[in-house]
Amino acid sequence: MDQSSLVDRDLCRRFDISGPRYTSYPTADRFQSDPGPQLLVDALQTRLTTGQPLSLYVHLPFCSTVCYYCGCNKVITKDHNKSSRYLDYLEREVDMQVAALKGPRTVAQLHWGGGTPTFLSDGEIMRLMGILRSRFDFLPEGEYSIEIDPRSVDPKRAHLLAELGFNRMSLGIQDFDPMVQMAVNRIQTFEQTRDVMQAAREAGFKSVSVDLIYGLPRQTLEGFRATLEKTLSLQPDRIALYSYAHLPQIFMPQRRIHDTELPKAEEKLSLMAMAIDTLMKAGFVFIGMDHFARPDDELALAQKAGKLHRNFQGYSTHAELDLLAFGVSGIAKVGPVYAQNAKSLDEYYHDIDAGHLPVRRGYRMDQDDALRRAVIQELMCHFGLDFAAVSKTWGIDFLAYFADALEQLHPLAEAGLLQMDAQGIAVMPKGRLLVRIIAMAFDRYLQADRQNAPEGRQRYSRVI
Repeated sequence: MDQSSLVDRDLCRRFDISGPRYTSYPTADRFQSDPGPQLLVDALQTRLTTGQPLSLYVHLPFCSTVCYYCGCNKVITKDHNKSSRYLDYLEREVDMQVAALKGPRTVAQLHWGGGTPTFLSDGEIMRLMGILRSRFDFLPEGEYSIEIDPRSVDPKRAHLLAELGFNRMSLGIQDFDPMVQMAVNRIQTFEQTRDVMQAAREAGFKSVSVDLIYGLPRQTLEGFRATLEKTLSLQPDRIALYSYAHLPQIFMPQRRIHDTELPKAEEKLSLMAMAIDTLMKAGFVFIGMDHFARPDDELALAQKAGKLHRNFQGYSTHAELDLLAFGVSGIAKVGPVYAQNAKSLDEYYHDIDAGHLPVRRGYRMDQDDALRRAVIQELMCHFGLDFAAVSKTWGIDFLAYFADALEQLHPLAEAGLLQMDAQGIAVMPKGRLLVRIIAMAFDRYLQADRQNAPEGRQRYSRVI
């Protein structure tokens, strides 16, 4: 596959609509506020003892400066008294969940996200890892990742992270162009980034991935091409190429970005096409949506073997594991239950002081949710569906059960995004960038939205 087969500009223009990213189904905006913390407690207490290990997520919201493009749940501060207090409450939350947890406490995956996890001092990082390791048994071959800001990690810290057990690192670049960096308030040199990535490899990290964003203010084809060349010279294992979603009505820091400095729609499309062309000519495999990996990377190999999965952290090589989440806004998934923590520090602290888990929203999937979730995941990860296989696994007649969804896919098939017959669906190369749109046909909540309020508010970012 090459860029020309992947990027069809006419189709990208035609189908550049808003849609979910499907890191979960139902999507997090569908969670309900009434279940309360008991929803998660019950799920932890009735967890099936299948011997499957756990996945852990820790949200660390603190950042010393604000990046204007960012839509993450964060707290801007330079005061480490705040992070120290936060760790006190994190420890209490961990103990609450562990007290309710039934089944094994072995861990195969860990991810620290933010915010900026490396806002924490070395002592705080060691303390938090100590909290987790004293309550859980980490498998030696597990995937333990951390999001880092190269501006707050020097080579010495990279080696410390490796000593503590981290073996995968994700770091933000976004764009090396100084004009773009000034426009988004993130000044980060190439040398800072290079030194951290080099130190990570010397320390034994198994994978180093980087994030880039197209569609930022002041971006040009020439400038972003230079960023891509510099990024490739660093030889990352994976690259996430995100589209900037400008939603200032939702994310206040984005109000500091001037609309007049953003690339126009056609310019943004050219940025994306150029970036994809550059990455694929450099030998990267297009995994899906906005993720690229080297051919020998675990993600590429898992996809080739039909064993790729998707969760809140994006694409994953692990089959679905029960996920415990700690910290503000963290989302757990245990069996059929999703549970999301309070989004503000005040609410988070209040709930823990009240003696209960800080769960403010949640959802219990029914059989239909689980089925649709499996279908959407198969499309997002492997770009196809075998109707007979789904029918056999779930005890349904696929063609009858999803008649409405299949009807919606006919225009997409006529446009060349997919091929469909009585046996299944195959997403065509030029439909892979738009796979979110194909998946949306199977989202019953999204279809209900369209029927009830076809001109409702923009709930999601645009596909391109």
